[in-house]
Amino acid sequence: METMIEKGITGLFENFLNKESLFKEKKVLQSSYTPSEITHRDEQIKQLANILAPALRTDKPSNVFLYGKTGTGKTLTAKYTTAQISKVAEERDIPITILYLNCKLNKVADTEYRLIAQMCRDLGRDIPATGLPTEEIYRIFYAILEQKHQVIIIILDEIDQLVKKAGDGIIYNLTRVNSELKQTQISIVGISNDLLFTDNIDPRVKSSLSEEEIIFPPYNAIQLQEILHRRAKLAFKENVIGDGVIEKCSAYAAREHGDARRALELLRVAGELTERAGKEKIDLEHIDEAEQKIERDRVLDIIKTQPKQQQASLLAIVYIASKRSDAIFTGDVYSLYLEICEKIALRPLTQRRLSDIISELDMLGIINAKVISKGRFGRTRDITIAVPTGLLPKIKALLEQALDLL
Repeated sequence: METMIEKGITGLFENFLNKESLFKEKKVLQSSYTPSEITHRDEQIKQLANILAPALRTDKPSNVFLYGKTGTGKTLTAKYTTAQISKVAEERDIPITILYLNCKLNKVADTEYRLIAQMCRDLGRDIPATGLPTEEIYRIFYAILEQKHQVIIIILDEIDQLVKKAGDGIIYNLTRVNSELKQTQISIVGISNDLLFTDNIDPRVKSSLSEEEIIFPPYNAIQLQEILHRRAKLAFKENVIGDGVIEKCSAYAAREHGDARRALELLRVAGELTERAGKEKIDLEHIDEAEQKIERDRVLDIIKTQPKQQQASLLAIVYIASKRSDAIFTGDVYSLYLEICEKIALRPLTQRRLSDIISELDMLGIINAKVISKGRFGRTRDITIAVPTGLLPKIKALLEQALDLL
């Protein structure tokens, strides 16, 4: 017999299916979507096309490094340009293979073994997820490449994440593969949001990886408006978007370093919130709601993935901030941090190391930590919470759960 809860949920789903959606094709607003035309990246597409063009003569193109902030069109440009190369290659029967790997994904690029194994799979060879020696994986990889007799372009998206997890040795090995091969040549397209990434890797790796570099500047508000207008036309049904909505989305994203991905996400989430409210038109208030929701989710996701030491440090700050509104100093935080460490049997760090963690949390945008001098008593930090105060109870509960304090 169907319970009241089951009836209620079934009714909710039936109402959802009976209601007409505001969306025509929602996937157009997702970051994974590659449009047939890309605006305001003509120069970068042309540069990348010129660098990779030798592949159409079965010559090895230079390795190239694309960098710029999040949402500036790097991945889009790489996918679009290589798709055009593949199209020409297919028409003319030129042997070119494009491999795309997102290095941020776990189980794909968190170790050297997994990355090479994934590339072997993409090239048609079934490889176990673990178990073989790394040397054996490379031997299989080389053997597969030699059978191909072609140019292979490997796109390593968020390459800085790969180096963070697996070290820069893997990049060096990949850039040296060509010296081991006779029949096949590989070329690497590295993509990074970290503008200083190449400053922190081995100089030999840097010189072999960054043979060419393409910089992606942020979009301005006018460019973002044009991108949003094009995508919105494909994504939504007619007369769904209210006056000033596109402009407001663009202004928000322009403020966030010209991030087109964020602008598209804002519009998508605003559309979803409008639908849930049973409204027929996206208004400015829905953009404000979407902005708050995205920011809230972003902050909670960042906190959830922090190591235990960072979580314990932040919990100490949150405890103090929820009880008083005046300035919080490093010494106050350290005293409470020590108590938390004792409760959860976590080995405490020194106050100097805690100070480094406070700097890291400041960089993540969760807190603001201003260094102030106390004369002969040294320096301390004036700490304030940078997230909306209404979010503090959620952050507190999340941290207590993560640290088993509930």
